Amino acid sequence: MFWKCDRLPRDRQGRIALATSRIIDSPNLHKEPPSFNNLDLLCYSLNHENACRVRITTPVSGDSRMWRWQNDWRMAATTGNSRVALLLWLLLAVCGNSVCRADDAVKVLFIGKQPDHPFSTHMYLHTGEMLAACLKLSGDIETVVSDGWPKDAATLEGVRTIVLYMTPAAEFLLDGPHRAEFEAMMKRGVGLVTLHWASSVHQQNLKRLGPTWMGYLGGTWVSNVGLHTGKSPLRQLAPDHPISRGWEEYELHDEYYLNPTIGEKAAPILQVMAADKPVVVGWAYERENGGRAFGTTLGHYYRNFQQEPFRRMIVNSILWTAKVDVPQDGAKVDLSPTQLALPKQPGK
Repeated sequence: MFWKCDRLPRDRQGRIALATSRIIDSPNLHKEPPSFNNLDLLCYSLNHENACRVRITTPVSGDSRMWRWQNDWRMAATTGNSRVALLLWLLLAVCGNSVCRADDAVKVLFIGKQPDHPFSTHMYLHTGEMLAACLKLSGDIETVVSDGWPKDAATLEGVRTIVLYMTPAAEFLLDGPHRAEFEAMMKRGVGLVTLHWASSVHQQNLKRLGPTWMGYLGGTWVSNVGLHTGKSPLRQLAPDHPISRGWEEYELHDEYYLNPTIGEKAAPILQVMAADKPVVVGWAYERENGGRAFGTTLGHYYRNFQQEPFRRMIVNSILWTAKVDVPQDGAKVDLSPTQLALPKQPGK
């Protein structure tokens, strides 16, 4: 089990360029596979500038009690030492997919907007603040909650995933003045999560924006074609997926978007019964460049976010798109009643 890496240096031809100040030697090397725990590596450019420190925090396998360190595997590699060859293989296994876990904090950007629905529904910014509080229970995670696209470009630096809870995000992202910034982030493999209405594209823009939007999110709902409100079990269609960890099927009451469009390469994750028909309400998608997306049409009523399994499912999806390991028992989402409460209703 490996951590993948981001900010991996490459040369001008796009080749991976790695070096490390230490290599591994173990008397048990030929008896059992090695294991790493909290191992620091250094990734360099080919001219050894701009070192990027990387830490592997997930064990690979085997016994990690008997490691000692030597210097510079690049020099030792000329000896044909099998131990060095094994380290090189491990480095490529960990870092070869263009993305290593760095020591810096994971950064998640929440984007919402001012209310446009009755109080207690579509609580965009308040829900973002609450989910941000949940994420901070998962470790060194930096969160930013923005009313609309961030005005300061520096806010976008280091963002690992974007979470949108607002009006149809296809138009917001692809018809807005910030399209170039958004698409640059998608090309870098930044994750994307859309909640409820944000998972949509307006019907009149489907032909123009739909293919691009689907290419980033993996699926969509055409707004507003088919709605149903009621109770239904929330079923896991992919119980082995990290988004499904730590919660089981339960009943919820929500507004369901009928007839979603799910791309062939997206994986349906969630399903409800709406208008006596099964309806997919959540999907996961991995773009060709390694970027991940999760879209769900759930989340009309704030009370659903107050339910632990619903919060855990959403936070799991954020961690997964940010390429942070989702715990086997699911993400921590235990907030106090005060943190989960609705804000004071304006005018009351």
